[in-house]
This record gives sequence, C-alpha cells and structure tokens, in this order.
Amino acid sequence: MIKLHQLKPYRGARKRRKVVGRGLGTGHGTYSGRGAKGQNARTGGGVRPGFEGGRQPLIRQVPKLRGFKSPHAKATAITLSRLNKFNDGDVVTVQKLVEMQIIPKTAPVKVLGTAGLKKKLEVHLPASASAKTAIEKAGGKVI
Repeated sequence: MIKLHQLKPYRGARKRRKVVGRGLGTGHGTYSGRGAKGQNARTGGGVRPGFEGGRQPLIRQVPKLRGFKSPHAKATAITLSRLNKFNDGDVVTVQKLVEMQIIPKTAPVKVLGTAGLKKKLEVHLPASASAKTAIEKAGGKVI
C-alpha cells in the first residue's frame, strides 16, 4: 500500500518558474519575453482592468442594483387561526412553532389577525394590536 510520504508528482507536472532578463542563453533575454516596443513592452503597460478593447464593458451593460437590502431577517407573519393547533393553556414560543412545523425555522415571528382563535393561550411573541385584543378576548394573554 502506498503511503502519503511516498507520493510524488508526475514527471513534467511541476514547471520551473519563468526567470527573465538573465541573458540570451536562457531564452528569456534581450526583451524578457515581452516582444519589441509597444504598450505591453513598457513597465506598467497593458490596458486597465475591465477594459474590453473599446466596446461597452460588461460591468456597464448590467443594470445597477437599486434600493436597499436589509441585513435583518423579515418577520414571518402567523395568523391567529394557525395557533388553534395548540392546546388550551399552552405557552406559544418560536421554538414551539418550529416543533409543531407551523414555521420552517427559528426566525422573527409576528402574530397577526383579528379572529379565528378558539383556544386560551399564553403567547410569548410580538403581536399586532388587533391580534392582542383577540387573544385576550379568547381568555389568553400576550407577553
């Protein structure tokens, strides 16, 4: 069985670094592989990055990304009727919502709605004013 310390690269797989300007015998003397004269023969030569020979560059063809992208996750809206999955007297939290597969993952949640709740629950989530009154009307409370 071959071991890691016995591994060697294939012959010709590793190339020697190009050394320029070291005389004619090296093959990279005189002009050092840059050819003769012109923009690319000079130091700092060549066109600027992104220059595409005079045509409209790709970066200017692509439309700009407008507006504002918030780094904060957007709150998932939960209607009151979806809280009927819980039993009377249960405490509703984000973790419980994930466990009962009402929301996909732990994320900001807000309870919305005006009607549809038939259970007495203790809700530990942000709720709209109308949802808050509906929960309290059903006999529960919002914390």
